[in-house]
Amino acid sequence: MTLHPDQPAADVRRPSAAGTMTADQAAGFAATFDRLVGNVGEALLGKPHVVRLAFACMLTEGHLLLEDAPGTGKTSLARAMAGTVQGSHHRIQFTPDLLPSDVTGVTVYDQATRTFEFHPGPVFASIVLADEINRASPKTQSALLEVMEEAQVTVDGVTHAAPRPFMVIATQNPVEQAGTYRLPEAQLDRFLMKTSIGYPDHASTVQILAGASERDRSGHLRPLITSAGVAELIELATTTHVDGAVLEYVSLLAEATRDAPETRLGVSVRGSLALVRTAKVWAAAHGRHYVLPDDVKELVGPVWTHRLVLDPEAEFTGTTSGDVVQRVLADVAAPLERRAAV
Repeated sequence: MTLHPDQPAADVRRPSAAGTMTADQAAGFAATFDRLVGNVGEALLGKPHVVRLAFACMLTEGHLLLEDAPGTGKTSLARAMAGTVQGSHHRIQFTPDLLPSDVTGVTVYDQATRTFEFHPGPVFASIVLADEINRASPKTQSALLEVMEEAQVTVDGVTHAAPRPFMVIATQNPVEQAGTYRLPEAQLDRFLMKTSIGYPDHASTVQILAGASERDRSGHLRPLITSAGVAELIELATTTHVDGAVLEYVSLLAEATRDAPETRLGVSVRGSLALVRTAKVWAAAHGRHYVLPDDVKELVGPVWTHRLVLDPEAEFTGTTSGDVVQRVLADVAAPLERRAAV
């Protein structure tokens, strides 16, 4: 892996002969992860947990949906992450008149060469900020489905690969709903996590105000790792050990969301896989080469709440997806013993 010259490289390159992460590799993974989070924390003050979730999302090769009020640092997060991983960053302002080709790109005929040439759209970047994604029409929203799921874009029958790492950070404003198009369940399911940044605490706010003359804190961040280094971390995280008891625990939780009287549609198999993959990264980020039930408990909220479809009567009474997830966690007992290794 390639880090900045004054940052020691962690031993995270190869899994053990058994194909699973070692304790030393987990420690190296966590050290690198903490440095990446700390670097972004210089631009997004007072939000280390959100930054950790965002990097866990990136190293799971997933996408992040931020539902938050304007001015909370969503753009700063995307820019800082792109700068930290030495990647490119594009921002797309979603509006009702935005066309799919404005996102993916378009094929143009070159009269000089008499050939068709593909002009890539802003979706071809390491970090793509889809700002106010719910303001675009469903047709334009669907232009992101292929690239979010398969990391590629097909235009006029020709497939173009997205860079690696590739991550979409989409935002939507929960306050103003006029003139918006609700994201369909199929697209929500493409997002690995949904969370919010929120307002900073008092101390962080004072620190931000003290640097009011600096408009973009992320512009001064140094890249700590190359895109190839991120790919190595992604591959290593997949070798984190998951005990059979933890897998059964995830399955029981998913079944409980489907059986809950408040839900019309529970967590799918894709959602269960997303939770297991994210838990692998989360465990490694904490210096462990194995997943604990506590990792699942900590991640089930941001990974699952946006995947639940509630019964209309439950919504009318004020029940939220978060309430259902918390009740399921309380009802399903976490495993205490190991089972067959996976």
